[in-house]
Amino acid sequence: MNAQTLTGRIEGRSAHITVIGQGYVGLPLAIEFAGAGFDVTGLDTSPERVAALNGGHSPIPDVPDPQLQAARASGHYSASSNPDVLQDSDVVIICVPTPLSKSKDPDISYVMAAAAEVAEHLHPGQLVILESTTYPGTTEELLLPLFSDKGGQAGVDFFLAFSPERIDPANATFKVRDIPKVVGGVTAECSRLTALLYSQIVGKVTQVSSPKVAEMSKLYENVFRNVNIALANEFALMCRALGVDTREVIDAAATKPFGFLAFHPGPGVGGHCIGIDSAYLAWKMKMNGYDARFIHLAEEINKGMPACVVGLVSEALNRRERSLSGARILALGVAYKRGVGDIRESPALEVIDQLLQKGAKVSYADPHVPAVDVGGVRMEAISADAAAVRESDCVLILTDHVEFDYQDVVDGASLVVDTRNATWGMPQNGGEVIRL
Repeated sequence: MNAQTLTGRIEGRSAHITVIGQGYVGLPLAIEFAGAGFDVTGLDTSPERVAALNGGHSPIPDVPDPQLQAARASGHYSASSNPDVLQDSDVVIICVPTPLSKSKDPDISYVMAAAAEVAEHLHPGQLVILESTTYPGTTEELLLPLFSDKGGQAGVDFFLAFSPERIDPANATFKVRDIPKVVGGVTAECSRLTALLYSQIVGKVTQVSSPKVAEMSKLYENVFRNVNIALANEFALMCRALGVDTREVIDAAATKPFGFLAFHPGPGVGGHCIGIDSAYLAWKMKMNGYDARFIHLAEEINKGMPACVVGLVSEALNRRERSLSGARILALGVAYKRGVGDIRESPALEVIDQLLQKGAKVSYADPHVPAVDVGGVRMEAISADAAAVRESDCVLILTDHVEFDYQDVVDGASLVVDTRNATWGMPQNGGEVIRL
């Protein structure tokens, strides 16, 4: 198969697509392509996840069961753990995790394992796209030589590109089809084919000059967020020192119609992207002899927020002549953001761990996380009912899930420490509410 044949298959939506990784990124993408009429295989190393998917049970909220079941019923989507499916795939999209190692260096072992499987099944005319966020140079320095050894010349015998994932889990406004795609191929023909593919499901596709530009663009997006969240967090601490309300200040600044973008403070940053992506770029620049000072400063501020939150709780209890040791703390939310059950890098876990170390008796409620390990302690979620709220010395809001009734919390708790401004504007009926 050559570029012309692949072009025809993409335009006719007869190309077979395999998406490697069926998590928060890969599954929505696979379902979107299936909905557009492509035959899609979701390849995942977990037999349990594959069985659940083929049974019509989605592991993520962004793809509800009915949508998955419809894709299965159409015959356009199936899941598999057998890499032999790559042999019959016209397009392969890699959507696997890229975490940090214990030494805080990039861990691209999942990417390289997936790429090795693709290389073993690489055949003429195949298009391979990396979506996993990684450091600049990964596509050309690691994947390209691997595939060239197996498949010949890029842009002629096979096609390779990077197109960063931009999924925002639990965002009901911006789904896969609503988010513009950036693509950077190792050749112009690789870019053209990749852009053609994504244009079948996305309204706007931007081609850039190289995979490295596309890789860097994704990192810049999340470094931008990381630095501005750090600024909002430090600003919150300054506002407390000055005795003014942080939210009121930010809302006032946000009335300016240009030159300002509102970011809000919180207990830290979490999830698979913001902090980790910044670390990937800082590591790459260190390898190039450059110190990414803004990234390090942002990390220092954001990593310090859990301790600041614990300090707020301790100070509030002290004013009530109550020690943090032995205090009953009800934490609302342990996921890194509202609407998801993802606890990766969640600052809530660090807050709870520090509270436990100081002797507090901590319980938690989270409708999306039934159980969690914190500092070697197994915890199970409880209901945030009126009794649990009333019996707590402090209710600590760490994740602003919509399932919580915050007015009931404010009405029933003697003390609320709100790190997410979930109680903003609510009348206080006797209890004390402290906002970050």
